[in-house]
Amino acid sequence: MAKKAKEKKGKKERGKGKNPSQKWKLYDKEGKRTNKICAKCGAGVFMGKHKNRWACGKCGYTEYIKKEIENKSKEPKEEKESK
Repeated sequence: MAKKAKEKKGKKERGKGKNPSQKWKLYDKEGKRTNKICAKCGAGVFMGKHKNRWACGKCGYTEYIKKEIENKSKEPKEEKESK
């Protein structure tokens, strides 16, 4: 029996990165980056901001955001003086 020739599959098209119109979101008004730099990977690797944490996509390093607990202590109300 003769072997059947396999058909070659075409190359997959890959994305070209972020859309140029979306790159403005990476910087604030002063021209500084908005995301933190990863502590393990160093310069050039930025961390993604999530709801409750900062996470590095390369090494998996995670920093959790601490919620600030507001002291809801009621200040004593000043008594109004009536004349």
